[in-house]
Amino acid sequence: MNVLYPLLAGFALLVLATRSYPFFLSKRLGVDDANLTPAKRFADGRDYVPTRTHVVFAHHFAVIAGAGPIVGPTLALAFGYGPAWLWIVLGCILFGAVHDMTCMFISMREGGYSIADMSRRTLGAWGYFFFVSFLILMLTLVNAIFLNLSCKALTSAYPITALKMAPTDTLIRVFTDADGLVKGRIGGIATTSVFIITAFAPIMGWLVHRKRWSLPLLYAIAAVACVASVLVGFKFPLSFSEDEWRWIMSAYVFIACWIPVWLILQPRDFVNVQILYSGLALAFVGLLIYGFKGQGLNAPFTAVAEGRKAVGGPIWPFLFITVACGAISGFHSLAATGTTVKQISSESDVRRVGYNAMILEGALALLSLLLVASAMPSGEYFSIVYPVDPKASNPILAYAISMGYMLNHVFGLKIAIGSVLGILVLEGFVVTTLDTAVRLCRYMLQELWTFLIPAENKQAVRIMRSPFLNTAIAVGLMLFFALNGTIKAMWGVFGAGNQLIGALALTVVTVWLLQRGKSFWFTLAPALFMIATSFAMLVLFLKQNIQWGQGLAPAAGKGPLTAATAIMLVLAFGVVAVSVVRFAKNWFELRKPIPGIDTAAGPTSVH
Repeated sequence: MNVLYPLLAGFALLVLATRSYPFFLSKRLGVDDANLTPAKRFADGRDYVPTRTHVVFAHHFAVIAGAGPIVGPTLALAFGYGPAWLWIVLGCILFGAVHDMTCMFISMREGGYSIADMSRRTLGAWGYFFFVSFLILMLTLVNAIFLNLSCKALTSAYPITALKMAPTDTLIRVFTDADGLVKGRIGGIATTSVFIITAFAPIMGWLVHRKRWSLPLLYAIAAVACVASVLVGFKFPLSFSEDEWRWIMSAYVFIACWIPVWLILQPRDFVNVQILYSGLALAFVGLLIYGFKGQGLNAPFTAVAEGRKAVGGPIWPFLFITVACGAISGFHSLAATGTTVKQISSESDVRRVGYNAMILEGALALLSLLLVASAMPSGEYFSIVYPVDPKASNPILAYAISMGYMLNHVFGLKIAIGSVLGILVLEGFVVTTLDTAVRLCRYMLQELWTFLIPAENKQAVRIMRSPFLNTAIAVGLMLFFALNGTIKAMWGVFGAGNQLIGALALTVVTVWLLQRGKSFWFTLAPALFMIATSFAMLVLFLKQNIQWGQGLAPAAGKGPLTAATAIMLVLAFGVVAVSVVRFAKNWFELRKPIPGIDTAAGPTSVH
């Protein structure tokens, strides 16, 4: 089949969804632009700032779009492109976008509270404790897997024969591995680029926030910095081992997430986004031309048996979890209710921003799936993504090489250069996700200590809420799990936990809607499906990694990840149990609205 057919059909369905379903949801939710949003009601020029829709949309998409919608579909391709295509399109329309929009809506109606804060009001103290504890553990696993993905990206190499390079070619550095195979260092160029962009970030932050230079000039400077970093990377590629990179990246994340956000995180992403969006636009245009040139799909429509063997389990629940962020992501509820909702100027923006940004992320997942399916031969795909040694699995490399193959065929660009561009795009996504998730984990830890420590013990509260201490805890936990898990093993647990956050957030939304006498089936149905799917995935992981005849001991090397999975199951079960009790109580007894927060006072906790 020509790649154009699934590409254009998928994009058409996603666009059609934006013109229909969110309007239906808006009527059921009672969206009314006559109501003042928290951004206008509590405007303070710092956290609550009414902002134009397209600006908020760009910010929100930059936050939620990470490596997930690229890595997940690449891994899920093992089942064939058909099942993954269906789940990305339908899951995004009916699950993920609904999740993002409704979470943003109830946060808006609750004065800009985060989903964690709203769980306390909706589910009570125990529900809140289970939910926040689950979020901390889940964010820790997110951080660990994206740390490992980042290290894989920065150390990626590929045989020069596949890159169509001569041994004497000086385009990229080459080396001979332990098996005598000559490889080109694709990741070394990204290494240098990352160092330069990160070092330049404080200067950009100073120009943006202190000197307040004009936006066009800042974009021009950022573009020059990006191009310069890549050119220097080709000339002076840096080389570190994966273990060395884990420590280097951990140190960077600690500093970046401890100091003010405007000093490194925001300006680094402002610069790096130039590479990110340019690469994605090039991939989209290239894939269209690829199709018009008659390129077919190398992957089969379905490969259930092959996928089960490669991924390690049946198509349900493994496919639905492996795609992860491309269909629904619980991480989005943290972003939507943590920062974005404080910037929207009208209630209808929950449709324009909340629903449509997730649709765009689904389009990114679809683009990634079809790029790898069309550009990379099936045998080569399995050798990179599902090798005999699980530690060697590198879905990022598969995407990058696919980018190189496609750009070579369409534009005549050298495979090595196209592959480097793919690595640069993915590394930008990975580091952005890592920065955001570590900071969110710090926030959740601070919330948990505030909840657990009596308010009258002010000294203990002050110490335990220290940004330095909680950043150190978040980074330390991240490093521990990164050193004790492979990408393949952690991705399943990460996907299940991430989807479970989405399911639990939808559960909070469902109870909130019920308590106010509103229609709730459009959140209840996806919540039930994702709870069942996520629980099934976690249970299967435990079953596969616990040696049942040896005193329930975890499999060799799987102890920390197995223990984390078991704890996640307990915490998630606690949230679900509390939710069922609350739902039943309101359904059978109360079935009447509860009073909202004191909107005149505004929120009491702003992050």
